Amino acid sequence: MRDHITMGGNPITLLGNEVKVGDQAQSFKAVKPDMTEFDFSELDGKIKIISVVPSVDTRICEFQTIRFNEEATKNPDVHVITISVDLPFAQKRFCATNGIENAIVVSDHRALDFGLKYGFAIDGLRLLARGIVVVDDKNTVRYVEYVKEVGSHPDYDKVLDFVAQL
Repeated sequence: MRDHITMGGNPITLLGNEVKVGDQAQSFKAVKPDMTEFDFSELDGKIKIISVVPSVDTRICEFQTIRFNEEATKNPDVHVITISVDLPFAQKRFCATNGIENAIVVSDHRALDFGLKYGFAIDGLRLLARGIVVVDDKNTVRYVEYVKEVGSHPDYDKVLDFVAQL
């Protein structure tokens, strides 16, 4: 549920439709660090963790991206997509600096296609709220977490335990 989301303790409004467990996951397009297009439908038939972060240049986003990159090596059937609105150049530098090789890191800066379709776009800031969406191999949304305070961590253990049961 995405009611009462805050950033720095201040209420924010999220644009787009709230994604809910049981929804059919919508395909979206984003930009990879090499400036090529990423199409979510490329991962049809796979289990996906979408790790949503405001910017990889902040400590919590950095930790979240590194943590899910490490977890991505443990199960080859699970694909981790980290998405932010950072420019692809910044994402490329971040991935190289932090050894991000297992997660797919993409930018929603061009059209906020993901942010609007999944309800994570922050009104007036052109950032994404923090959260997690798990999509199963049949493209059904199975888990959603809109983190209540954008500056807080998601529940890593809960989502990873959930994915392990899929």
